[in-house]
Amino acid sequence: MRIAIVGYGKMGKMIERIAIDRGHEIGLKLDEFNNAGFAGITEENFRGIDVAIDFSIPDAAVENMERIAALKVNQVIGTTGWLGRMDHVRGVVDQAGIGLVWSPNYSVGVNAFFRIVAEAAKLLSGAPEYEAWAWEIHHSAKKDAPSGTLLKLVEEMKKSGYSKPVDAGSNRAGTIAGTHEIGFDCAADTITLRHTARSREGFALGAVKAAEWVVGKSGFHEFGDICF
Repeated sequence: MRIAIVGYGKMGKMIERIAIDRGHEIGLKLDEFNNAGFAGITEENFRGIDVAIDFSIPDAAVENMERIAALKVNQVIGTTGWLGRMDHVRGVVDQAGIGLVWSPNYSVGVNAFFRIVAEAAKLLSGAPEYEAWAWEIHHSAKKDAPSGTLLKLVEEMKKSGYSKPVDAGSNRAGTIAGTHEIGFDCAADTITLRHTARSREGFALGAVKAAEWVVGKSGFHEFGDICF
């Protein structure tokens, strides 16, 4: 594949390394310097690009997606902080006829964790004595809080029938790759479910695998559906 990396920070550089190790070519790298005002998203720059992987910033992610979709290039989006515009993004994908993979987290382990938490929420949805919390901590440079992953976890709990409020909290400190915790508590006992990432490498590998999968496909897809 020829890949465009949109957002060439720590994640972008790790994606570049993994993609090259897997035999792919990086045809374009866009960052805040060469894509200011979206100036780097042009037909000329994207000629011959098979897929774009976006790990940029929340304020730019949706317009990046719209402009790249207009060029008929498939995409993988890992940027979070724009979930309120999800229906709009789905509509753009359908209208453009492209393929797009979305996830707030490209770790295979986290996507398994989504399903584990959903099953726990389903089992306890009929037990009114249990109350729930959701908590996460990330490195201090992360732009959004709570994380897109935590929001997705709470969403999966609600979809599974857990209708009671879920108290959510976030912290930002140091260089922590990411920890997410879901807990259920009542007078009798406590259940705690936790996922801890040791590095960003798992996220980058998952994004590259998603890019490999989406080439030649159309429609809006979630990474968890591809994994399982």
